[in-house]
Amino acid sequence: MLPLLLASSSAYRRELLARLRLPFTCASPDLDERRLADEPAVELVRRLARQKAEALAASHPGHLIIGSDQVAVLGEQVLGKPHTFERACEQLLEASGQQVTFLTGLALLNTATGQCQVDCVPFTVTMRELDRERVERYVQAEQPLDCAGSFKAEGLGVSLFQSTHGCDATSLIGLPLIRLVDMLMREGVVIP
Repeated sequence: MLPLLLASSSAYRRELLARLRLPFTCASPDLDERRLADEPAVELVRRLARQKAEALAASHPGHLIIGSDQVAVLGEQVLGKPHTFERACEQLLEASGQQVTFLTGLALLNTATGQCQVDCVPFTVTMRELDRERVERYVQAEQPLDCAGSFKAEGLGVSLFQSTHGCDATSLIGLPLIRLVDMLMREGVVIP
């Protein structure tokens, strides 16, 4: 098996990939993650996942490189990472009572062959009706400033949901393991 490399500095993605009990290393690609003009959200996450994997290809020959990227979509609006307390509160209040779709781009690049598999895995949550006080309590407690959509599904964020719908709950956290296993198996990786 070729060595696995996760093209990410995300602790959430590292924790998810560790569930597969495969040895891997991590490296953080350096690239511009801004959305292109009129770029659909699905294409944005697919492009960034692929670019993250490709950014590390030259320095990691003979590897399987995993790239991933995620955005939250509310109506036509793409919600990225809020970075500030106030923006996190605004995002959650905008999402109150609404459906938010999380789009997770996934790429697996075999640097030995140049073969790259790319996909986008959606997961939708319906948010509870939220008021300012509850949102501020949540953001203060969990500090989801580095999370698309301003919540952590693996923590208290689940208390903000009314319902969820999707084929792979791990995609909500940022690395769709079910789809990744399919990709890895195509590359001959045997998963316990």
